[in-house]
Amino acid sequence: MLSLHTNSASLSAQASIGSTNKSLGTSLTRLSTGYRVNSAMDDAAGLQIATRLDAQTRGMAVAQRNTQNGISMMQTAEGAFSEVTSILQRMKDLATESATASSTTDDQTAMQAEYDALGKELSNIVKNTSFGGKQLFSSGTTTDGTGGLLSSATLTFQIGASTGETMAVDTQTQLTALTTSLSAATGTYATPGTPGAEMTTGNATIGLLDTALKDVGTMRSVLGAASNRLDHVFNNLQNMSTNTEAAKGRIMDVDYATETANMTTKQMLMQAGTAMLKQSNSMSQLALSLMQ
Repeated sequence: MLSLHTNSASLSAQASIGSTNKSLGTSLTRLSTGYRVNSAMDDAAGLQIATRLDAQTRGMAVAQRNTQNGISMMQTAEGAFSEVTSILQRMKDLATESATASSTTDDQTAMQAEYDALGKELSNIVKNTSFGGKQLFSSGTTTDGTGGLLSSATLTFQIGASTGETMAVDTQTQLTALTTSLSAATGTYATPGTPGAEMTTGNATIGLLDTALKDVGTMRSVLGAASNRLDHVFNNLQNMSTNTEAAKGRIMDVDYATETANMTTKQMLMQAGTAMLKQSNSMSQLALSLMQ
């Protein structure tokens, strides 16, 4: 029907152009940002899932740093105890040498001087070994294994993105045993200014040093086991993070091949719709031509 008031063809063409223009705008936004979902309107459920996955991924990235920092702290402590082992072995050499009948009083005095110096260094290591500005074994003023990071009954590491993902390590028990055996093996460990007399009882001192060596070895094994576990935690976090990131990408990232094809289609429809709108607007002129 020819009518001056209502041009159905023009209205249909306008509606089609409006819809096509909206779709074209969506395609251009996706291609410019690289994301398929740029607002909740694009995919409400997908955005909610992707947000949860992103939170998990970010949490795991921080947890990975936590594990690496934990390993570094453990390695710092283990390195210090490696030096403690070397010192104790030298002290045992001195005690063994002093215990023999061929060692004179002068020999024992000279060996005692070295033994005392080594005891002082053990005290220094326990007091001052630190990580990130915090003492690891003692507070810095004592040698009894209290006040340091590793003197806590429960050393807790956050190894995941959720509340329950923690790792507890008990280093206090073995650290206390170690500091006790060190104090028993050398007097200058606890009181550096007071000379000891361990070389006059060399045979008994050998037993005390054996105990200290055993305790430091056990302490190192505790640190090594915790470090190995943290390393496995890191590897597992890396695996989970990779796959979680991939899952988020499948929801959020735009497929450029598909979206480019969609954009080309919408551009062609816009051109066709605009051309048809021009033609439909000339329909009213046909009605006027009947009146000529």
